[in-house]
Amino acid sequence: MEGVKLGTRKALVVGIDDYTVVPLNGCVSDASDVAALLSKNDDQSVNFDVLLKTSKTNTISKSTLKQWIIDCFSGDDEIALFYFSGHGYIDSLGGYIVTPDYAPADWGISMQDILSIANQSLCKNKIIILDCCHSGYIGAINTLSQDTAVIKEGVTILTASKSDESAMEVDNHGVFTALLLEALKGGAADITGNVSPGSVYAYIDRALGPWEQRPIFKTNVKRFISLRKTNPPIDIAIVRKLTNYFSEPSVKLPLDPSFEPTNDKNIEHKVIPPYSNQANVEIFSDLQKLESVGLVVPDGTQHMYYAAMESKSCKLTTIGQHYWHLVKSNRI
Repeated sequence: MEGVKLGTRKALVVGIDDYTVVPLNGCVSDASDVAALLSKNDDQSVNFDVLLKTSKTNTISKSTLKQWIIDCFSGDDEIALFYFSGHGYIDSLGGYIVTPDYAPADWGISMQDILSIANQSLCKNKIIILDCCHSGYIGAINTLSQDTAVIKEGVTILTASKSDESAMEVDNHGVFTALLLEALKGGAADITGNVSPGSVYAYIDRALGPWEQRPIFKTNVKRFISLRKTNPPIDIAIVRKLTNYFSEPSVKLPLDPSFEPTNDKNIEHKVIPPYSNQANVEIFSDLQKLESVGLVVPDGTQHMYYAAMESKSCKLTTIGQHYWHLVKSNRI
């Protein structure tokens, strides 16, 4: 991929609509939308160096596409990502992503070839995302009538459907890619705003019902990397205060009416001592924001308001304890 320096994040994004038989309508649009999101984070900082190839502007043959894939996974970049939207095909010999110059018994690029290229790559993280029929075949090698997944370290695969399923379209757009786009926009982001391949799969899997196409996720990584950085749902500065408010993950933080801002003598309603004070009100505001993202819960009551007014307490959730440890170890 021209102009891509080592140590960067690069992505090859391909969309094909123009097939002689059974043309498609939304793959070029889907690929263009994926490319736009991958190229920038929410704060408009550079994310992936994207090479977008679509049948609208390029002649995409089997040989040219295979060379682009080889180029994508060449070098020793931090991340090499390949996304494809188009036709998929499966026969007794394997699965294929179909190119417009296909012919019987020569349908396009073998999914096994794509996996082999990724497996041999020196890039630290290799990600393959396929939105096509039968895409779940990738990573399953038919050997003596047994399906055996061979995925080397650093490789992650996310596909629209199982090997025996078609990929659904709605209003001329792939259902899988529509959900992928929403996930990348922030639907699959964690508390810090990072979207990982695992969280993308979880988001898509939850959105699709049990009787619809099933996405496939296969990976062999030690830790997930971020595909995109979105605006976090809570100010990270507030998350970093977890260790200030809770001395240990299992410790409960006592509350009283002084934390509730409406418990003020200047407001005409029933108030009880101790009356609100600004320091506690500011802490309580942070705690309520932490509650809104599932890191803190009131203890002994359903609402933070009553936890304060009834002098109860609040505590960290399991995920809150996880983020407490991240803050304590200076990882966020």
